[in-house]
Amino acid sequence: MLSQAAATLIPDSAVLLAEIRGWAQELGFAQVGVANIDLASDEAHFLDWLDAGFNGEMEYMSRHGTKRSRPADLLPGTVTCLSARMNYWPAEAADATATLEDGRLGYVSRYALGRDYHKLMRSRLQKLCERIVQRVGPRGYRAFADSAPVLEKALARNAGLGWIGKHTNLIDSESGSYFFLGEIYLDFALPADTPGTAHCGSCSACMPACPTGAIVAPYRLDARRCISYLTIELKGSIPLEFRRAIGNRIYGCDDCQLACPWNKFSRPTRERDFGVRHGLDQAELVALFAWSAADFTHNTSGSAIARIGYERWLRNVAVGLGNAPSSPAVIAALEARADDASLLVREHVAWALDVHLRRISRAE
Repeated sequence: MLSQAAATLIPDSAVLLAEIRGWAQELGFAQVGVANIDLASDEAHFLDWLDAGFNGEMEYMSRHGTKRSRPADLLPGTVTCLSARMNYWPAEAADATATLEDGRLGYVSRYALGRDYHKLMRSRLQKLCERIVQRVGPRGYRAFADSAPVLEKALARNAGLGWIGKHTNLIDSESGSYFFLGEIYLDFALPADTPGTAHCGSCSACMPACPTGAIVAPYRLDARRCISYLTIELKGSIPLEFRRAIGNRIYGCDDCQLACPWNKFSRPTRERDFGVRHGLDQAELVALFAWSAADFTHNTSGSAIARIGYERWLRNVAVGLGNAPSSPAVIAALEARADDASLLVREHVAWALDVHLRRISRAE
């Protein structure tokens, strides 16, 4: 909980900020900035997005209301936000495009190939907070890493870490968009950075690149159509209209970022914990579908993938197998789970088998 310290600029604040940037770099952050926490225009955009129902089943986004866009409502006393980013793209990962083009393989969003970023980011942000308190004395603070209702991309933009692109992800002109964001709310003022300015220009490469047409207009994403939502957030059945377009994407999607020309400047992560685990950068769908519940628990321990659970994992892989090239191995894998205990899994397996049977009958 924040203290009741006065919202004044502390002595030697410029010196402190330089020290904070140095500590952040030591902790593995690529950049840290100070954000103006006035998010009035972003709040209006967010509430309009909610009114359109674009959040789908993510009802918590409406339940939290304006706490997301008003930092001092979430944490009374907040006057400053430190925004930090950390690169996540693992240099050793198999080529993303090649994996997407090979229907026998399952595609996992590159941010999820290693350790769950929530834990690592929160731990590093907490260490940064402790360094700050050692320097300025007891003050109020709280660190976040996608762990509370925070309008993180707008704050990162205000902190000069980049701009929000037409695909609604944050982009930095010198390092692309493959990075995580984290925040620290503070109860004392620091000199704010100059907000990032947009550099998408006339480019809209991200929009047609979306397999399901989720980017319905520039800077406007309908999450209900987004493959990341469909494979991660959605708890029930994946709508029929999106299953073929999902292809072999079994956890998340990177297509809009892969299409963004700014990512030619992206930089690989220096964090070993974000490195590829269990060969998930190019694993065969048939092998993934053979995982037992124990295999899933073991192979996703400490990973962001664990959050969806075994049932939804099988659901996603079943869709990937339905879109895979027909082969005896693929059909045998699906038939082996045709009587699965889960109704959700059985439904998606039946759909996948029907796709293959229709394809085979047409070829005969």
